[in-house]
Amino acid sequence: MAKKFKRHTISAALPYANGPVHIGHLAGVYVPADIYVRYLRNKGEDVAFVCGSDEHGVAIELRARKEGKTPQEVVDFYHDKIKSSFEKFGISFNIYHRTSAKLHHETASEFFEKLYKDGKFTETTSEQFYDEKEKQFLADRYIKGTCPNCSFSEAYGDQCENCGTTLSPSELINPKSMLSGEAPIMKETKHWYFPLDQYEPWLKQWILEDHKEWKANVYGQCKSWIDNGLKPRPMTRDLSWGIPVPVEGAEGKVLYVWFDAPIGYISATREWAKQEGKNWEDYWKSDDTRLLHFIGKDNIVFHCITFPALLKAEGSYIVPENVPANEFLNLENNKISTSRNWAVWLHEYLEEFPDKQDVLRYVLTANAPETSDNDFTWKDFQTRNNSELVAIFGNFVNRAVVLTHKYFDGKVPDANNLQPIDQEVITELKTIPKKIEVALDQFKFREALRSMMELARIGNKYLADTEPWKLIKEDETRVGTILNVALQISANLSILCEPFLPFTSKKLVGVLNMDVKNWAEAGNVDLLSNSHQLNPAELLFEKIEDKVVETQVNKLLETKKMNEEENNAPELMPLKDEIVFDDFVKMDLRVGEIKTAEKVEKSNKLLKFTVDIGHETRTILSGVSKFFSPEEMIGKKVVVMANLAPRKMMGTESQGMLLFAENADGKLVPVSPGDGSENGAVIA
Repeated sequence: MAKKFKRHTISAALPYANGPVHIGHLAGVYVPADIYVRYLRNKGEDVAFVCGSDEHGVAIELRARKEGKTPQEVVDFYHDKIKSSFEKFGISFNIYHRTSAKLHHETASEFFEKLYKDGKFTETTSEQFYDEKEKQFLADRYIKGTCPNCSFSEAYGDQCENCGTTLSPSELINPKSMLSGEAPIMKETKHWYFPLDQYEPWLKQWILEDHKEWKANVYGQCKSWIDNGLKPRPMTRDLSWGIPVPVEGAEGKVLYVWFDAPIGYISATREWAKQEGKNWEDYWKSDDTRLLHFIGKDNIVFHCITFPALLKAEGSYIVPENVPANEFLNLENNKISTSRNWAVWLHEYLEEFPDKQDVLRYVLTANAPETSDNDFTWKDFQTRNNSELVAIFGNFVNRAVVLTHKYFDGKVPDANNLQPIDQEVITELKTIPKKIEVALDQFKFREALRSMMELARIGNKYLADTEPWKLIKEDETRVGTILNVALQISANLSILCEPFLPFTSKKLVGVLNMDVKNWAEAGNVDLLSNSHQLNPAELLFEKIEDKVVETQVNKLLETKKMNEEENNAPELMPLKDEIVFDDFVKMDLRVGEIKTAEKVEKSNKLLKFTVDIGHETRTILSGVSKFFSPEEMIGKKVVVMANLAPRKMMGTESQGMLLFAENADGKLVPVSPGDGSENGAVIA
């Protein structure tokens, strides 16, 4: 028999604060987590639903360097954007915290110190890559090189994003520092390692024997890692941005982000409990509390192996009962890519589809990547809205309410003449709540949604079969019974749809003019009393027209086109073929001076320059942003190929080319005529 828990601590993966939230994040983590939490709350359960921004790590520091900002400025911007988007979308966190908060720093430091004092770490000196020019050790993500597996030249030190191979920096061919562009050297450094291998026997028992009920994708990935043998993992890093390691001799080191981030769930709970006057330890250290982590499949190892082992080592914490991780959601048959802007961003959706939060929630749940990767398409989005939400759910409720206003002045009629067809529908109605419960308790959200919609289908078919609009002249009492049953189904839908479609539930409760009911009342056919006055009918959903979907598809096509243009943008290459003098004199090379420079929005490579070439000012795009910041280019004298045919890139016409020299290490240097030359002077 399943254990009964007094309370539930439910975490959703901390979104990384270097970019906004997209539909892949929603489908994989936040929508299913919110559905489950709302379901538990409707049942009267004590729930702490915690999340927050993950604000430390290498990627934040890299973005800050690239944008000429401090890391704090970067995370402040994205934290606010993410938090606001979640709130508008109806994700019902008890608290949305952040890892740059003082309380989180204290919590993570205390956790580390406890393990350190208990002798749970080993101090290990090893050789790591070091950038001599920048005087800094390099985290894996600070290093790029050629992948030994697929020969991709832009592979990171921890993973090749082209073939997906997990790497270590030492495996890269021709590794380069992303800070200076120089080849790094190996240098000794000391770090604190957590001996994960010592917890392998416990993990084998706890996961492989005690939690065989976990989802196959989660269980399988854990088994693979454990079977391959676990190794000690460093819990500290040589970085300047993060939580300082709170032990002597650790100057210039911070806690590893994957040590720091999961503790964000604990610090968020502490902050929430402080605000609510609760004891936070009840939610993390009590055996009658159930801990659940909602995550994507890329975080399984950290949440199922590393973090539980750390909790076990600390000694006073509970470990997760389940980690219902999902697979990935694709977009129009292509992998979602934030760097290529191939995504549907939540904040943009909320602006472009006002008051349609539930449509996206519905579609993402119907297509939830629960057991394998799934796909989101705008055509499917439109079809599910028009054919299911509008034509079935909305149509049924609207007809029931409109007919009640038309024939009974908007008052719920008596059910005095139940026929077999009515009894059959009522019997079916009573089975639906349990079907939804069983599915949700097993984290089968698609199945639960289908069961909820099954009730709407039953109601829609019931009205179509009984046709009260035809019976009204012959038997008003019979019509009253039919509409009473239809309205009771509608009232049940207001309860059962709330976890999935909270905005619709609220709207439906308003139309029915009823009190909000809890889950235990679902399945009853007396939720609305006789003569209860309804409010006027209101459409729950509206049809989405072809042109709206076409706009979104065209937006993606434009993104795809821009990516192709960027990838095909002219690159500086060494001359390969011999030319004659006549070919050379065709080139009009001029002295230019850069007046303005800025990054091209949504491009990782291009900078946009305005260049004075004497008789006119040109707009020129150049793919050099990874080598130069816009600010350092302003005022520089450059050589411009002035008679190169204009070319449109990323929506802007480039009117020439700037000349750069490429050093042996791949670093670019502007070809400069010297400050004494006049703008527009011909180079001959």
